Amino acid sequence: MRMVESSPLTNLAPGSVNPSEELQQVGFAPKGKHSTRRRWLTGLWSWLPAAAVTAFTLVMLSFSGVSSSDMAAFSVYTILGILLPGMLIIRAVFGQAHTLAEEISLGLVLGFAIEVLTYIGARAIGAPLLVLVWPIATYAAFLTVPRLRSRWKPTARPKAPTWWSWALALTIAYLVVWSVSYFKTNAITWPAMAASNIDVPYHLSLIGELKNHMPPTVPMVAGEPLFYHWFLYTHFAATSWVTGVEPLVLLVRLGLLPMFAALVVLLCAIARRVIHSWPAALIAVMGAVLLAAPNLYLGTRTSVFEMTPVQSWESPTETFGALLFAPVVLLLIDLLQRRRHTLGVWLLLGVFLVVAMGAKATHLPILAAGLGTVAAVEVVRQRKLRWPTIVALGMTASCFLYAQIVLFGHSRQGLTLAPFSVARGEWGKLTALFTTVEPSLAAVVGVALMYVANWSVMWLGILGLLSRPRSLMQPAVLLMLGMGAAGIGAMLVLSHPHNAQGYFLQAAGPYLAILAVYGLTLLVRRARLPLRTVILSVGIGMVATYLIRMLCGVRVPLKPGQSDSVLVLPYIALLVIAVVPVIVMYVTGRAGLRAWTVIILFLTSAGLPAAWFTRVVSTVEKDTPTSPVNFHGLAHPVVAQAVPQGILTAGRWLRAHSEPNQLVATNSHCLWGYESPCDSREAWVAALTERRVLVEGWMYTPTNNDRWRLGGQRVDGLPFWDAERLSLNDAAFYRPSWSTMRQLQERYGVHWLFVDERRINPDSHIGDVAKLRFRSGDYAIYEIGTPT
Repeated sequence: MRMVESSPLTNLAPGSVNPSEELQQVGFAPKGKHSTRRRWLTGLWSWLPAAAVTAFTLVMLSFSGVSSSDMAAFSVYTILGILLPGMLIIRAVFGQAHTLAEEISLGLVLGFAIEVLTYIGARAIGAPLLVLVWPIATYAAFLTVPRLRSRWKPTARPKAPTWWSWALALTIAYLVVWSVSYFKTNAITWPAMAASNIDVPYHLSLIGELKNHMPPTVPMVAGEPLFYHWFLYTHFAATSWVTGVEPLVLLVRLGLLPMFAALVVLLCAIARRVIHSWPAALIAVMGAVLLAAPNLYLGTRTSVFEMTPVQSWESPTETFGALLFAPVVLLLIDLLQRRRHTLGVWLLLGVFLVVAMGAKATHLPILAAGLGTVAAVEVVRQRKLRWPTIVALGMTASCFLYAQIVLFGHSRQGLTLAPFSVARGEWGKLTALFTTVEPSLAAVVGVALMYVANWSVMWLGILGLLSRPRSLMQPAVLLMLGMGAAGIGAMLVLSHPHNAQGYFLQAAGPYLAILAVYGLTLLVRRARLPLRTVILSVGIGMVATYLIRMLCGVRVPLKPGQSDSVLVLPYIALLVIAVVPVIVMYVTGRAGLRAWTVIILFLTSAGLPAAWFTRVVSTVEKDTPTSPVNFHGLAHPVVAQAVPQGILTAGRWLRAHSEPNQLVATNSHCLWGYESPCDSREAWVAALTERRVLVEGWMYTPTNNDRWRLGGQRVDGLPFWDAERLSLNDAAFYRPSWSTMRQLQERYGVHWLFVDERRINPDSHIGDVAKLRFRSGDYAIYEIGTPT
């Protein structure tokens, strides 16, 4: 045994299996006491990174107000009800093709996918806890079927280097620390909850809707269809039913953390298959999940220029969609590059595609563009389409059409074709002119070019693929290039009232980052740059980004009368500095490929590590916004004097004392403190009661978004489209009468009144025509009875 361990054979490439371990698995190596102890210690050490980051996460959650019982219930269900049965299926399909971390992550995502599909059926027949049938059936099959029973035993598999495991653990730990900053501003107790991200009540209301109804509708406006990617809320609803954990705790504390971890591992797996390098794959994933594009301006940060990572607490559907989409890309790389074409792999691809279509609407369109790019190159080069490409395109197109026709009901949700609209809107933010002044065509095109320049800084390394033209013809590279081009194109030519076209680009971002690092790796290898030159180029790029912001001193929004031409100064400075390495290379006689490699390294470093540097190290002044907007723009300000008391208690009481199908009416329609003009994003009543409301807030509805598209007005200021319904609803609170209550009952089926008593006249006498059932703080709950 010692001879084997001391031989050169033990110094294997990453991912290979030690020969001594292979001998032990087939029963030929000695299995003495020392060997057993050594294997036990090796296994313990291999699990240490995962154990360390898990313990760290639990400590951070405890400090963030999550109870130990909630953490225990959530962990047990996630592991036993989702991850383990999913991992058994992955192991049955792939055997020993993946590392353990990849197998666990794929199992978790497959578990999410099957859980969503199972819960939809279970909720539709009125038995939500039947979602547990699928893990129970999986365990039964893998315990009784002989061919499947062997999958419980660990088998020889590719092994990751120890440093790689610790690097992934540290990356996930960073995401946990990053999440804690979100926890601090999104409380789980009232009144601090009022300062949460402006979309928290909207997400929470949809979880409540999926807990109690199938098919779902918009809970804030009774009868309004829910043409939205709602599969994430299905997962949260199922988890809440099984574990008893409050939807709010799942939404703003627990639910996304396992998704972050699995997303990191799967993006690493994709990067390794493309780049064929463990260190380069790690750099690519760090660029995808940790960093963002730099902000070259002082003052208010701009939402578009600072390209954000793929994972998000503010948009949990983006995180869930990205997680479901990663296995799709991973499987397609294997299928398109002829690695495995088993029926099981194709079936898994189908499951992931079906759930991805309802997880986030932006992923299938860019996937279709990527597969279209692969198909076009195959036709040009080979004069035919390979059958895996045809099948993948057909599956993608089928899921996309089903989503558009059934899930989204042909609704465009305000998405329109309007080239450079995002540049026009950003020009208004940068100049503080917003919609008061129409920018010139030159200004709009100039801002659009700055967008392209800013994104190019992040992904300029893709040009390195040209140094090895054969690399461009790989199906995986073509797939990602097509997805990236579609994401950038959608950002530039589409328009949406909430800038949601940016999610197309965000969905493609991780794969553009992988290609950028792949190109840089090829460049550095071919140019044979010494390590010190690489480090120096990256370091100068990082420092230059910070200095450009300080020295140019362009502060946005611009002062009145200040020319918008100053907006290009930081980009001109970046370009000028980038020319310096080329000049130096020519002077020293080392021009050519090395010079271009240095300049690409310099610019890319300005877009990747410098992003964190400028966001964390530099001091950025934030202007106080004058009106509330969601995460696509400025932060939502909290109007302290407008925060009511008692709404959480009242909402929980109504949830406990009403039936899911009983309709609620409320006099709360506008964000607190923003009643005139009314900002119609109010959703707290539906969120806290888990009940449908006749009319609460109507901003995030298909009808409202389509009216914005037709009318060209600000979507947050549009009045409710059914004036008669709103008038009758408000009459119950401001002019109560038996006639009004009877009409609410007979025409709409209203059973409860959820009253914000701050907004009504104390002499309104609602109690004369409805029964007071509960009062807490500023809120009272009345039940509409039959007139006597």
